[in-house]
Amino acid sequence: MQELHDAPLAPLTTFRLGGPAARLITASTDAEVIDVVREADDAGTPLLVIGGGSNLVIGDKGFEGTALRIATRGFELDGTRLELAAGEVWTDAVARTVEAGLAGVECLAGIPGSAGATPIQNVGAYGQEVSATIAEVVAYDRTTRETVTLTTEECAFSYRHSRFKADPERYVVLRVRFELEDAGGLSAPVKYAETARVLGVEPGDRVPLARARETVLALRAGKGMVLDPEDHDTWSAGSFFTNPILTDEQFTAFHARVQERLGEGAEPPSYPAGEGHAKTSAAWLIDKAGFSKGYGSGPARISTKHTLALTNRGEATTEDLLALAREVVAGVRDAFGITLVNEPVTVGVSLDG
Repeated sequence: MQELHDAPLAPLTTFRLGGPAARLITASTDAEVIDVVREADDAGTPLLVIGGGSNLVIGDKGFEGTALRIATRGFELDGTRLELAAGEVWTDAVARTVEAGLAGVECLAGIPGSAGATPIQNVGAYGQEVSATIAEVVAYDRTTRETVTLTTEECAFSYRHSRFKADPERYVVLRVRFELEDAGGLSAPVKYAETARVLGVEPGDRVPLARARETVLALRAGKGMVLDPEDHDTWSAGSFFTNPILTDEQFTAFHARVQERLGEGAEPPSYPAGEGHAKTSAAWLIDKAGFSKGYGSGPARISTKHTLALTNRGEATTEDLLALAREVVAGVRDAFGITLVNEPVTVGVSLDG
């Protein structure tokens, strides 16, 4: 276990932003993680848990407390059951499941961050979400001060949400258990239209696992969504805003605003989101509100490859990033009456000001 004081946090985030932590501890075992959490709780010290840092926006003033970096390792495969330690690098774990011939997470390739973060956000992309394959999550419960095992149902997964995100101060994820599928070297049924089109198949078809993974990686790279230290379009948290889910009544009002602004023939994206609800595209909203790829003149700008990613061009501060995010939120609200919600977790700052 390593302990540092006045330790820079920016290098631990994909944005490369944020001030230092009063104290930074790197834990490499579950027992060390629990010890650090208990010590902080006993002392009443603020605690920040860091995995891969791909979903964090840390304020320029840093964090006046204990930052706990989870660096645990463990990849255990038993048939189709996979157990990952929270600190495992997610994209590496996906590659290993593909090599093992198991389907279920191959379209989540290239997503930066750690395995332990995936259930918190219910990570999803290209037609897959981790909630579809997670069987159990082992976590330390800071309220009961014991290690608990939560079933998929107990995790209360929904779109980019979970029990862990709803109560962020309570649980620290230690291990994630997945139930994958042996489909004879083939992928899970391809659900995402763009992926199916590039693969040259119909939605619902299966393709060789490696081909599915490689296709997703290429699609993500084309949008600046695969980490590359030389590419400032990847100095981001990926998608900065979640896709809005609207009631039917809200969607009707939104549709009217779209036609008023863009013309009677304009049709916004719409996807099923449960009874009485529809999901629309945050990227579409941002673009149609006037924020195109590469928008911005300062050190924080919209990615040149994807309107949904806000990026650090190398010299940005967190306040630069937040100023851009607020401008986008205000512009979309003024244009379409929808308030975008940030996907990354903010520490010591808020999009509301």
